[in-house]
Amino acid sequence: MEDKSKDIIVCRCEEVTMGEVREWIAKGYDTFDELKRLLRVGMGPCQGRGCREIIMREIARGTGRPMASVDPGTFRPPVKPVKLGVLAKGGDN
Repeated sequence: MEDKSKDIIVCRCEEVTMGEVREWIAKGYDTFDELKRLLRVGMGPCQGRGCREIIMREIARGTGRPMASVDPGTFRPPVKPVKLGVLAKGGDN
């Protein structure tokens, strides 16, 4: 029986499939930051809000580690999308 879950799009922003994530985890890349550098997961407009949890669960499953021990990776500002107009206004000074 063929595993159809490999074709599921995990990161919609970068169109990364579950099969790609599993392939790189099997090669030894078992942190979110490593997968981010290789596959660009978490680097799209949603900044990982759509895929981070799924990929972390897959890392835990693929490595046999508990989910609590999987590092969520590096977050860099802005954590949420910010409209350019808000930044251009500056502070209340």
